[in-house]
Amino acid sequence: MWVLSALIGASVGTTLALAFPAVLPQHAGHINDAGHIAEPLIPLWLCVPFATLLGSIALMPFISERFWHRHFPDFAFGLGAITAAYYLVAFNQPLHPGPAHHLTFGQHHMLETALEYYSFIALIGGLYIASGGVLITVRGKGTPLANTTLLAAGALLANVVGTTGASVLLIRPFMRLNVGRLKPIHVVMFIFIVSNCGGALTPIGDPPLYLGYLKGVPFSWTLTNLWPMWATCIGMLLTMFFFIDRLIGPARTPKAKPADPAQSEPQPPHRLSVSVRGTRGIIALTLIIAGVFIDPMLKANLGIEGIPIGATFQIAVAITAYFVASRDIYAANEFSFFPVKEVGLLFIGIFATMAPALGFLAANGQRLGLDSPGTFYFATGSLSGVLDNAPTYLNFLQVAFGPTAIDSDSVAAFLAEQGNPRRLAAVSLGAVFFGAMTYIGNGPNFMVRAIAESSGLRMPSFFGYCIRSLVLLLPVLTVVWLIFFRG
Repeated sequence: MWVLSALIGASVGTTLALAFPAVLPQHAGHINDAGHIAEPLIPLWLCVPFATLLGSIALMPFISERFWHRHFPDFAFGLGAITAAYYLVAFNQPLHPGPAHHLTFGQHHMLETALEYYSFIALIGGLYIASGGVLITVRGKGTPLANTTLLAAGALLANVVGTTGASVLLIRPFMRLNVGRLKPIHVVMFIFIVSNCGGALTPIGDPPLYLGYLKGVPFSWTLTNLWPMWATCIGMLLTMFFFIDRLIGPARTPKAKPADPAQSEPQPPHRLSVSVRGTRGIIALTLIIAGVFIDPMLKANLGIEGIPIGATFQIAVAITAYFVASRDIYAANEFSFFPVKEVGLLFIGIFATMAPALGFLAANGQRLGLDSPGTFYFATGSLSGVLDNAPTYLNFLQVAFGPTAIDSDSVAAFLAEQGNPRRLAAVSLGAVFFGAMTYIGNGPNFMVRAIAESSGLRMPSFFGYCIRSLVLLLPVLTVVWLIFFRG
């Protein structure tokens, strides 16, 4: 069925390409300053498949949840194929002048999108599978103090193993700790704190910051410059969560007691304690995180680039980790491939259909009138909630730099100018923090939701989650703007 959807989508995309050829700028075909042929303009209507996919994710579960769960891959594959086919057929201008270069604009952009998706799913899926072989047991009662402590630890851990790693390691222990009192708001706040906002202190923490590091932002810059905003945001969210959790109250227990006290269930201790099992899983997680640095090292030392060696290494480690890990640990974690399958299939369509939306933004970003840290913060954030926050970060970073190419030298010069560090901080935090505004703003969001629902918890719909983020998260992010980026 998925293959059929892709074929239908490809045929529709080809028809559209032939019927509505790409609109080219006046000087299309001329060589620009970078030695490239001027890029074709991306028509705004080409963003319709992306909007349709977002609308389907938001509305279809309301219309027919059973139909959506059966056919969401068809939507992703079909709409993605429409966009890919249009790019391949309509954007057929050569990427570089001269007969030695054979890639067209469409081929180049779709290949780049495929490589980005491959790296994305290798990291997301690898961390998910490897973490399934690590069992974190949290003993104690799910009290407001215990839960807040666990979320604070998760916010710190996100900067070491990434928001994805911290999310998949801690979401199951967090839910087990609150058996009998677990509510959807627990998981929503977990997504806010651990899956997104917590990972703003290091380039490992969240993909946008890692892309900035690859472009030349110093590794320690995020910790040195973003910690006050991080502490403000995380502190407010943890305080909010503590009082929400107090309102939920303790777990409900039956009033009747068993006749024989010796047969009663052992009560969890009041004091919070943590134990960790799964040495092989921990080693695999370490290797997958190390894989993030393989491609940059190969590029810097050997000049090898454009080949996803690091991502392939991560996939190989994940496969090995799955087969060597203890089956008992996977069983205790209630491990299932469905969450990563849902994320992987949906994001095929999201990455493909998102390409023209990001291209349109890159081409028109200079006209947006962004002239202050505050406007960069909210502009980056507003799109990071509905587009993948990593490429959104790169596009607004380019807007901040203007026509200058982004590399280590230009980054150093940019940060040396007064006011520019605040602009970079605004773009960075807009991408990381606002990725929590919807389920699709950041990869771990959908995965945590899928894990929670696979355990039997009914999570809010797409719109239900958005309402909660508007009510609870947006005021916190606005306070961050008022303190650090206003004016």
